[in-house]
Amino acid sequence: MAEAQNFVFNQTLREQQVEQAKKEARQKAATQIKLYALLAIIIFALLTAGLLLRNLRNKRKANILLMKQKAEVQTSLAALKEAQSQLIQSEKMASLGELTAGIAHEIQNPLNFVNNFSEVSRELLDEMKVELQKGNNADALDLAEDVMQNLEKINHHGKRADAIVKGMLQHSRKSDGKKEATNINALCDEYLRLSYHGLRAKNKSFNATFLTDFDPRIENILIIPQDIGRVLMNLLTNAFYAVHEKEKSLAGQPVNSESYKPTVLISTSQTSAGVLIKVSDNGAGIPVEIIDKIFQPFFTSKPTGQG
Repeated sequence: MAEAQNFVFNQTLREQQVEQAKKEARQKAATQIKLYALLAIIIFALLTAGLLLRNLRNKRKANILLMKQKAEVQTSLAALKEAQSQLIQSEKMASLGELTAGIAHEIQNPLNFVNNFSEVSRELLDEMKVELQKGNNADALDLAEDVMQNLEKINHHGKRADAIVKGMLQHSRKSDGKKEATNINALCDEYLRLSYHGLRAKNKSFNATFLTDFDPRIENILIIPQDIGRVLMNLLTNAFYAVHEKEKSLAGQPVNSESYKPTVLISTSQTSAGVLIKVSDNGAGIPVEIIDKIFQPFFTSKPTGQG
């Protein structure tokens, strides 16, 4: 009996020990799981922090590189603007060169008038002195009237020469952006003649007919005359160049060359939107393949050195 009770007690004790061992094992496993989970969280946090730190460093490097590239771009842009400004000024001076010969021709005409009328006036004054000495006051007054008319003509042509010189100075200096009340028809006519005589001065064999068709209704308009003048000069020079090139291409073809008359026309017209200026010629025209490029800055189809 006692042995049976001991056996049952031992059995119960072993079961309790096994149960306790299982409980401890479960607790240990749970603790290990928690430790592993905590370790995983720590590792994840460290990895995340490392990635964030690396991204932050990369971002800083990228920002530094971006700022450096931005500075380089700004420097390049400034250099490009400076080069563009120099090119524009060079273009202005090149067109000024085209103007010089035309201006020399245009200014010669009023100077000839000034010289001629001044010589005639001097002769009239000599005659008037003689008549006064003779007491012929009536004849002297008639001669004085002739001298006055000559002086008015001298004044007119002197102002014309002055206007030509002022136009040249306006063309050569940088535009200040100020608009002036300008006779657009007179401006077009002036640059038409200047461009033609400029080409004639460089090539004595060059001849062309130039025509005008100005709208008399157009009043003085507010423009920047030197800027519009440069545009007109370039357009008209190109037009005369085009008709001259076509004339040269027809050389040696008697039928075509005899029937072809190089002609350039400039016209103005009043429209509801403003004033329309047209420059046309009977040259070869613009090749289709370059039409899309003609408004690109500094684009030209001319050979090097010809504009």
